[in-house]
Parts: sequence; C-alpha cells; structure tokens
Amino acid sequence: MHFSLDKTEKYVVIKLHEQKLNTLIAAELKSELLLLNTQGFNNIILDLVESLYCDSSGLSAILVGNRLCRNANGSFVITGLSDTVMKLVQISQLDQVLNIALTSNDAIDFILETEEEQKIENKVEKNIKN
Repeated sequence: MHFSLDKTEKYVVIKLHEQKLNTLIAAELKSELLLLNTQGFNNIILDLVESLYCDSSGLSAILVGNRLCRNANGSFVITGLSDTVMKLVQISQLDQVLNIALTSNDAIDFILETEEEQKIENKVEKNIKN
C-alpha cells in the first residue's frame, strides 16, 4: 500500500507515502476514496507531505476526493503540499476550488469548525421551518 489511513469518528486522514502522485498511484487513491465514501466517511484529509511531484492523474484523484466529500456534505482538505505541487495546483487554478491547509492539524481544525458551522446552520433552518 502506498498510503496509510487514520480513521476517526469525524474524519479520515490519508497519508500518501510516495514521492510522486502519478498515474500509478492515482488509480489506487481514487479506489480508496470511493471505498471511504461508501463507508460513510464524508470528511477526508489528504496529507501529501511526502509527495514532491503530482501529475494530471494525481490532480484527477484529488478532484474525485473533493467531489465525493462535497456531494456527501463533507469537507476534503489537502495538506503538506510541496512548492512544486502547490505551483501545479495554482497553475490549474484549483487553489480556488480546493481546501488547502498548511499542516494536518490545520486541516483537522478546518473540518471540525466546518462541521460545527453546519450543525448551527441546520438548527437555524430547523427553527425557521417550525
């Protein structure tokens, strides 16, 4: 396996253990993202701290994770981006679409804060309907 999983009640951290997020790794990552989604995980953090390179297949896998989480009313956060990967994300203008955090702890904070905000919004909407 090219990555490790840390599952908690509120989120999953996928830590990629490869220097390159390319075609060889992207298909396996997409499969894992789909599996996590079917298991009910809607908040996913992808930690790329060990990855120094990403190609279009890697970006595609990242976008799959983002779409799956968004469609499940969750959050997808990428973290630990090298300068090279960050430049690719910016050139692709995906920095305007993706949630990007500097560290895993920042990503966890983002997910927990977003989840709390959603709970508040749901309570407000419920009160308005009643």
